[in-house]
Parts: sequence; C-alpha cells; structure tokens
Amino acid sequence: MGHRLSKIYTRTGDAGTTGLADGTRVDKDSARIEAMGAVDELNSQVAAVLVHPVPDAVRACLVDVQHGLFDVGGELAIPGATSVADADVEAIEHALDDLNRDLPPLKEFILPGGGPAAVAAHVARAVCRRAERRLLALSRLEAVNPASLRFLNRLSDYLFVLARSLAIGEHGEVYWRPRASRHGG
Repeated sequence: MGHRLSKIYTRTGDAGTTGLADGTRVDKDSARIEAMGAVDELNSQVAAVLVHPVPDAVRACLVDVQHGLFDVGGELAIPGATSVADADVEAIEHALDDLNRDLPPLKEFILPGGGPAAVAAHVARAVCRRAERRLLALSRLEAVNPASLRFLNRLSDYLFVLARSLAIGEHGEVYWRPRASRHGG
C-alpha cells in the first residue's frame, strides 16, 4: 500500500466542503458527513474502553469492532459500497450472548457508572446510539447498507452489556431510584 496521506492539509475544505473517496465533494454538514463523523467518534470511544484492563475476549471483540467501524466509514466514504455483512452482525450477537450469559437479570434501570472502564463503555454506548441515528437519518435520503444499521444497533446493545459486566467487576451497578424514592415523597 502506498502513502495515503503525504500532506495533511489541502485547503480544499476551507469553503465548507469535503471530498468523498469517489472524488465527489459534499457539504461538511451533510447527512453523510454527519454519519461519518459519528462513526469516527464512536471508533475513538471504543478505543477509550480499550485503554482499560478488559478481559481478552472483550478486547478481541472490540478490536474487531473497530475494524468493522472502519468498514462502515468506508461505505459512507464511497456511496453505494458495501463492506459490512450479516456475519459481522452475528459476530457481535455471539459476543453479546457470551457476555450476558453470566450477568444477573436486569430488573431495574441502571445509571451510567461503576468504574472507569464501565463509564467508558457507557459513553461508547451513547455515542453508538447517536451514530446509529445519524446513519438512519442518511438512510432516509440515500441508500445505506442495512447490515451497517444492524451492526450499530447490536453494537450499542453489546456496549450496554459490557458496561454492566465491567461495572459489576469494578464497583457494582448503580440503580436508578425514581424521584419519589430519593426525596421521600
């Protein structure tokens, strides 16, 4: 593979547009670029989980997820391209099932918290939901790979279960208490 970025700044985006991988220029605030940005942010948030000690199986899954998120970004950079497949969605489902198997049933809402790794997973989950919303918004304007939407949807579920697992291992889950139970009324 040759050099991809030999010069970082090009000045071509100074007027508020950016280039897609197919050479077309689009507004930097277009639905496509918003989706790309959200997926990029999500990938960085997944990295923020990975700086913490996590089980090897989780680490392997999240590194694979990062590659999958790059695939989603590639699809967005080249309109009409598809890289994410049903097998990618199924891989997350299997990892989610494995992680969820040993967790106690969830009978109450939980607050984001539990320790540094769990908090990082909660933030990644929230960013994942936003990325999914951005991709869904784009899908209402242009064709989007349906497997990519499912991938993000399952990933947010995985990150939620991961946050629970990490919280239990760190400081325990924090359950939401409705206002009346917090203030005696």
